[in-house]
Amino acid sequence: MYLGEDLEEKIIKLYARGMSYSDIQAHLSEIYDLDVSSGKLSQITDKVIPELEAWRTRPLEALYPIVYLDAVHFKVRENGRVVSKAMYNVLAIRTDGHKELLGLYLGENESSKFWLSVLSDLQARGVDDLLICCTDNLIGFSEAIESIFPKAKVQLCIVHPGGEPQIRNSLRYVTHGDSKQVMKDLKAIYQAVSLECAEENLLVLEEKWKAKYPILVRSWLNNWERLATYFDFPPVIRKAIYTNNPIESYHRQIRKHTKSKGVFPSDQAVLKLVYLLSCNIMAKWNMPVHNWALVIQQLAIIYEERLNRHLKI
Repeated sequence: MYLGEDLEEKIIKLYARGMSYSDIQAHLSEIYDLDVSSGKLSQITDKVIPELEAWRTRPLEALYPIVYLDAVHFKVRENGRVVSKAMYNVLAIRTDGHKELLGLYLGENESSKFWLSVLSDLQARGVDDLLICCTDNLIGFSEAIESIFPKAKVQLCIVHPGGEPQIRNSLRYVTHGDSKQVMKDLKAIYQAVSLECAEENLLVLEEKWKAKYPILVRSWLNNWERLATYFDFPPVIRKAIYTNNPIESYHRQIRKHTKSKGVFPSDQAVLKLVYLLSCNIMAKWNMPVHNWALVIQQLAIIYEERLNRHLKI
């Protein structure tokens, strides 16, 4: 049954809003008195796959000042069983201050080995330099970044509402009765006005809590170099990099429309839907990020040789 280009386009738009095939079937029956099978709907939405593949392999810019790297997880049916898979996402801030989703990569549960393949793909598509990479504290992740982009500075995420930032990992080892005081001591570190002040407060944390919470203290000490990267920069840049909020905001919007899906029938089904949802999200990224004019000016001073030849402002 051929439904016509206009109706097929409407079906794809409905699917891109997160509507399930059953919801679309009910809509078509009510509005157009059509009985369309889920198989037919799948064939129609599959028509975006060439567009998806072209987007995933498009050439990229040579330099991105700030990049956020994180993953979101889905349940997928594979070989007769349900498995958890990670969608590896790379969200960058271009030199003009606009956000750009560089790619969608579906793999097994999040690992630094797969991230290495993601970073290699970015390099193959034209990325030559990343100034600052904001990530979570996945083992081996920072080393993977630095092996492909050795000049990049890595900032581990300290706090954001989801994922596994340093604060969430820290409080995991703290009793409820101590959590308020520990949080106060941690804020004294990451909200400090300078690196020197932060390191003084880190020593206070160590002396105060090392006997009771050695894992917490050891985590901050072992990761301090990459947790403290943002102290290398002026305050306006610090606000942009000490948290993964930009990519977490994107993930919240994706989860909003996929949480009711349960189990996806295939990898292709995940990629297809997330791509369509992402297109709707990206269409709203029509303004530079907050305070970008100040951020890029300060980055241009700090990274004059690396950045200025790429500026497009």
